[in-house]
Parts: sequence; C-alpha cells; structure tokens
Amino acid sequence: MTTPHTIAVLGLGRMGGAIATRLTAQGWDVVGWTRSGRASGAVKMTGDPNEAAAKADLVLLALFDGPACRQVLDDVRDSLRPDAMVLNTSTIAPAEASELARQLGPSYVHAPVLGSVPAAAAGALQILTAADQDALDRVRPVLEALGTVRCVVDASTAAALKLIANNSLAGAVLALRDSLRQADALGLPRAQVLDVLELGQLGGLAARKRPFLSGQSAAGTADFTIGALAKDMALLAAASNTPLRSAANLADTPADPEADIAVAATVPAVADAVLEPLRAYIRGHATGDPIHFRDAFLPTAHIEGIRDGAFVSWPLDEYCAFFQGRPAPDEPTRSRRIDAIDVHGTVATATMTLSHGADSFTDIFLLVRAQDTWRIANKAYHRHS
Repeated sequence: MTTPHTIAVLGLGRMGGAIATRLTAQGWDVVGWTRSGRASGAVKMTGDPNEAAAKADLVLLALFDGPACRQVLDDVRDSLRPDAMVLNTSTIAPAEASELARQLGPSYVHAPVLGSVPAAAAGALQILTAADQDALDRVRPVLEALGTVRCVVDASTAAALKLIANNSLAGAVLALRDSLRQADALGLPRAQVLDVLELGQLGGLAARKRPFLSGQSAAGTADFTIGALAKDMALLAAASNTPLRSAANLADTPADPEADIAVAATVPAVADAVLEPLRAYIRGHATGDPIHFRDAFLPTAHIEGIRDGAFVSWPLDEYCAFFQGRPAPDEPTRSRRIDAIDVHGTVATATMTLSHGADSFTDIFLLVRAQDTWRIANKAYHRHS
C-alpha cells in the first residue's frame, strides 16, 4: 500500500478550496486547478489541469456536476500516472458515478461528502466512500484528514445516498423559510421567532443561519449555494422518477436574507397512491400512449380549458384520441413538474406545470379516492404562449 504524497485538487470552489486548504494544512503536497482561474491563497495553483494531474499520485475531483467530472477526466486522462488514484468528492447522479467507476476501475474511489465548508475546514465531513479494499487503504489517510469514512457498497449507492441527504436539507430550508414568512405576516419579532425555532426540529439549521437571517452578517458568504442544491434535487428527481416542485421564485433579490434558503424542494409528503394518477398522467405525455391517461383519469372525467379562443370540455375518449402512441418529436426537451398537492380526506387538488416547446401549461386537477384508489376526476388547464 502506498499513501499518496502529492494531491491534485481539480475544482477549487467553496468545497474544493476548503478541502485543498485542509489537506495542505495537514502536510500534503497539494496543487490546485480551477476552471474559473480564481486562485486560492493557501494552495499552490496551476493553470493547466494536465500539469496538476501529471504530478499527483492522487487526483481529487471537487466539481459541480457529472458533466464537469467527465469533461475534466477526459481532458487529463492521458496525463494520469499509471498508479494514480482518482478520488471524486463531487455530487453527481448515481448512473454517472457507476459509469465513472466502470471506466476507471479499481483506481476510482467515489466519495461524496456530507457537510459544508466549515466542516471541511475542521476535518469533520462525513464521507460516503465506495472502493475496493486496496483502493480504500491507499486513500484512507487523505479521507480521514477530511472527516469520518462511511463505507458503502458501490459508487451508485454512495451517489444516491448523498442526494437523499441533500433532499432532507432542501426540505428543512424550505420549512425554515415558510416559518419565517408566516412569522413576518403575523408581525412577530425576528429574534423571538429564531429563539423559538432553535428549540424545535429546525433548531440546528436556525442556529447556523441566525446571523444571516437576523441581518447580522452579509449575504454572499453562504456555505452551500442555491444552484448546487437545486441541481441535486433535479438529479434526485431524475434518478428516482419522483416529481419535485420548484421554489424558483422565492428569492426576491440577491440581498434578501431569505435568498440563501430559496431552494427547490420535494412535493409535500403524501401517500404514493395520491401521486400515482399524476405520475400516470406524466407518463401519458412522455410516451404519447393514451393507456396511461386511462389509468390516470376516471372514465367520466373531462378535460377543460380555452383552445383557439373557445371553451372546450373533452370527455376522456375524445382527449385520448389526440395521442397516437408515440412521444412528441421534441420530447427530450419537454419537462413536467408537480407544483403542489393538497389532500382533504377523500378528495385532493394538484397543480402541475408542463413545458412543451414554445408553450407552457398550468394544469389544475381534482382527484378523488374511491375504494382506496385515487383517480383524476377533472382537469382544467391554462395555456401560456
């Protein structure tokens, strides 16, 4: 077993910079590279990732997403030393992690991290690590300088668990934001509200964000960006085929203290049975197969809205006749999301946004439960051109 001596950190954003600084302080020979060209004062820099990779027996990736990882690895592949290890701390999709592990074999260690910049600086990260034993033995000293190693079975599992962890963060920050807005509407003093929130389930998050949320510290020093969390939620939605709702319009201005917690978050926790007809409806649009619409709607359902300036009310059979059993030609560019669901006993309402080419649609559903099965009783829509 050979412990790495020279580490190339490719990606020096918030987390990459903190990781590189921590490893430098712990005595490793670290050389850093970043696509932005911004220098990190505590770390030796190079403008060429190939130069960094050629010097290193461990190449550590701290990049924004899967495409960035693939691009950087493709760029430096010919410069990697034969015995070099690749340690990837980036948050990427499970399928992307599996593909990198397949391509690089036993020299690849997938190790996404739980924790923010302060945890990285203190060596207190929780690290979800997937590697064979020989590879793990080689990189363990580096990982343990950054935090606690938690071994998992494979790269896909490590990536998926990281997304699940960030999903819980998204839910918490959205709950904190909602609590603060409701308190503001009631005219409650911000300091007292934060005092009370720190006593409850959001206590840790409220305490960490308190200087920011009470106006005692400036915006722009966030440990985790809105864009990164929104990206992770999109990855989770795609990997799990679970719809998410967007909070894209929640941040009013960059200087708004609540901007730091305006993130995409999951659909409110409702039974899968309520979601199933909505998922069937999405499958119908994605495939063009009307059988999915028949699974989604009651046979008596109507689909209503304004078409070419006139009100229409289609029975289900007439609506299904619009679909020919194949996806739209531009299906890869289309998207659909569930924005909200409200359940009231045996009835529910739901709102969905569909982006179909140049047009977008807001769909409003009325759902009913009969014999423990939820179906869509009616749909009304508005077309935005």
